[in-house]
Amino acid sequence: MVPLHNEEGAIDDLVADISAALTTWSYELILVDDGSTDTTRARCLALAARDARIVVLGHPKSGGQSAALHSGVLEARAAIVATLDGDGQNPPANLPRLVAPLIGPTASPICGLVAGQRVGRKDSLSKRLASRFANGLRATVLRDGTRDTGCGLKAFQREAFLALPYFNHMHRYLPALFARDGWQVQLVDVTHAPRRTGRSKYGNLDRALAGILDLAGVAWLIHRQKRVLAERLASQPAHRPVDVPAALTPALKGKIDA
Repeated sequence: MVPLHNEEGAIDDLVADISAALTTWSYELILVDDGSTDTTRARCLALAARDARIVVLGHPKSGGQSAALHSGVLEARAAIVATLDGDGQNPPANLPRLVAPLIGPTASPICGLVAGQRVGRKDSLSKRLASRFANGLRATVLRDGTRDTGCGLKAFQREAFLALPYFNHMHRYLPALFARDGWQVQLVDVTHAPRRTGRSKYGNLDRALAGILDLAGVAWLIHRQKRVLAERLASQPAHRPVDVPAALTPALKGKIDA
């Protein structure tokens, strides 16, 4: 799943690289145009006309990366969803290794998220320094165990993601949010590439100001999570079926099934 905003110069090559990386895989590619003002949407539609595996969604106006991510996951049909940024800086060659912990022979049923961590970043010095500071502050407050939550390369269980509280910029806090719900989070080092065209959608100051509010909100969510679970004290009537959604956290589902 790829969120896009004004990436007309990157989308064709990116889709080609995804196809090359997943040659032997059965997959659906969801492209979410987040209110682009260039030809991104038209290019996505042209790609979909040539490849039945491509689904194109569009926001009438830009809602941000988290909104695009959420729309794409809602549309997805597979149990596992992988994401990457639309600017070409997340090489699709990383996708098989990213998804493996969720579907491979050694996959853990309690692993909800595999998060990429960029190695050898190709961003400007100012952006790297701002990111290092933000990641350090976040790790100190949330203790989420990851050094790079801003990496767009992630893979996760779809229903677990949809059970998370939604808010703008939530995509930067997925490790902490998944851990809050009792899921195991695995980290994978991934490569990084220079931006092919266009420019970053966020300035360092904008990112910092929004990040302070978001960090406080996520810390509150973690502190206020539900800590008491109900136990069934009597059997239910035979006509009342009990349906345990797969999106329940591992800890909660285990107690309900017990």
